Amino acid sequence: MGVKKLDHGKSEFGLDIHGISHEGSSFWNLDVKALYKSALAQGNAVLAHGDSLVVTTGKYTGRSPKDKFIVCDETTKDVVWWQGGNQSFSPEQFDSLHDKVLAYLGSQDLFIQDCFVGADSEYRLKLRVITHSAWHSLFARNMFIIPEVNQLASHNPDFTVLHCPGFKADPTVDSTNSEAFIVINFNKKIVMIGGTEYAGEIKKSIFTVMNYILPEKDVFPMHCAANGEPKNGDVALFFGLSGTGKTTLSVTNDRILIGDDEHGWTPDSVFNFEGGCYAKVIRLSAEAEPEIFERTRSFGTVLENVVMDSSTGILDLDDDSITENTRGSYPLSSLSNVSSTGCGKQPNYIFFLTADAFGVLPPLAQLTINQAMYYFISGYTAKLAGTERGVIQPEATFSTCFGAPFMPRHPSTYAALLGQRMLNDNVQAWLVNTGWSGGPYGIGERVKIAHTRAMIRAVLSGSMDSVPTVEDPIFRVDVPVSCPDVPDSILRPRDTWPNPDGYDEQAKLLARMFQDNFSSFADQVSLEVLNSGPQS
Repeated sequence: MGVKKLDHGKSEFGLDIHGISHEGSSFWNLDVKALYKSALAQGNAVLAHGDSLVVTTGKYTGRSPKDKFIVCDETTKDVVWWQGGNQSFSPEQFDSLHDKVLAYLGSQDLFIQDCFVGADSEYRLKLRVITHSAWHSLFARNMFIIPEVNQLASHNPDFTVLHCPGFKADPTVDSTNSEAFIVINFNKKIVMIGGTEYAGEIKKSIFTVMNYILPEKDVFPMHCAANGEPKNGDVALFFGLSGTGKTTLSVTNDRILIGDDEHGWTPDSVFNFEGGCYAKVIRLSAEAEPEIFERTRSFGTVLENVVMDSSTGILDLDDDSITENTRGSYPLSSLSNVSSTGCGKQPNYIFFLTADAFGVLPPLAQLTINQAMYYFISGYTAKLAGTERGVIQPEATFSTCFGAPFMPRHPSTYAALLGQRMLNDNVQAWLVNTGWSGGPYGIGERVKIAHTRAMIRAVLSGSMDSVPTVEDPIFRVDVPVSCPDVPDSILRPRDTWPNPDGYDEQAKLLARMFQDNFSSFADQVSLEVLNSGPQS
């Protein structure tokens, strides 16, 4: 390895509690410098110009949802929403694969990171990540919350990730769908990950765990960004799928970032799950995202599948030859305008971001509580024509609760928590279309980011509180008649189309898509929520 035994605080609860009979060396809670040395010594990472660490993840350059399972047992069988894409794994299948994983890890040099998930100490999870890959250990150190040194000795994990990318399953024997697997056992409090080097599986499997655990504690887990006003502490939440502007709109100079991806909403506050960011960096520029751009050239950052000139170490962030899904992992503490606690007070504002490629949703609309629950469950955005093979027209994409792959419970569970919190805390909810206007993608134009920022700014300043609204006849949301620094005509999407009849046709088409998608949830929500959606 070339690394001395530099344990940076070792827990009294060792590898034996996990059933690992260990033959190799173990490295506990190594810091960034030591993990760099180990990763470079292992030969699966290289140093870029600026001292970021560049890695490739082989066959798997993104999450593998078909390879993710939840153990179905007495704990989960009546709780997990099995009809929603959550795949079951029997206890017997788990035990068999678990034995193999333990044997494999027992023969490797191991890197152990003891971490917290959740900035709020009342609701946090004690986590342990055990892996044979040094750069994955650095990823875990970046992404989760690092305990104080004096907390490490007594760290007894509530949940453990057994991470072995070098071990490949045999689908014919192990009951997996491929050599890759992500298996969560809520009863034994174990996540097993193997056959894939994509680090996002570590992060998202623990997000899934939190989404399962927290509702029982009256905490609403959310796939969203959160920021706060520095003086009065007003908190805003930004829900949105990839490409909708969640990071762009939540990271601003005039507000403090609480977190960019995963949060919990308690009866009293909002808290970040993570201690780091896992940002897409494809075609990132210093002009558009200066802070994130700087992180790609900084010591401590792990860059996945970013193309680098091997002779100079210079990065090419525009090169998607490995994958469009290039990623950078870095600690939140490396950013300038970030909350020191990872916590904020109860939210005042919620924004549901959607990139509507049909060009028919209003760029800004206020939602009732029932409408908020409807659009939250729907989790709508759209794929663009030409972005994927076979996509020649905009395609509606519905990702339940804006994070369907990570929601083990029925969507109505999370929607009910949303409605309860909105009612109790008097929260405003807004639908924001960051997509197209004046026609669908290919004909219309994307809503200018300057206009979207102006709308968000106006809501947060209270400027929209007294502005009259008009109900959209199809989507039935309340559209403001004006907004500071935004042309009035932009607020009414039908007026931006050269052919109003064409708008009506597209709007009714999208409304029917909403209705069809929501039909699978109809028996689990109130009539008020069911009837608050679009009408074709």
